[in-house]
Amino acid sequence: QVQLVESGGGLVQPGGSLRLSCAASATRFSIYVMGWYRQAPGKQREFVARITSSGSTIYADSVKGRFTISRDNAKNAVYLQMNSLKPEDTAIYLCNTNPIAWTWGQGTQVTVSS
Repeated sequence: QVQLVESGGGLVQPGGSLRLSCAASATRFSIYVMGWYRQAPGKQREFVARITSSGSTIYADSVKGRFTISRDNAKNAVYLQMNSLKPEDTAIYLCNTNPIAWTWGQGTQVTVSS
C-alpha cells in the first residue's frame, strides 16, 4: 500500500508564494505520472497539475503561469511551487498518480487570505 504524505501548506496573503511537497512510498516511483489536486470547502476535488516521468507538464487553466510542478525521482517526491496566490486557491492540496491509482493522503491545507 503506497503512502502519500503532503506538506508545506499554510496561511499566506494574496500574492504570496508557497512550495508544497509530496513524498510517496512507492517502488518504481519514477514510472508514474504524478499529479496535484485540490479540494475547496463545499466543492469537488479538482485537478491542478501533472508531470510525467520525463518531466512533461500539464496545468489547469486556473493555475497556468502561476504554479509549477516538479519532481525528484531519487527522493520519490513531487513538488508544487505556487506563486501569485489568490483567495480562490484556498483548498486542501493532495497528490496522487494521474490518473488516480493510490489511496489519498491527508493533504496539506493552503489558505490565502489577508
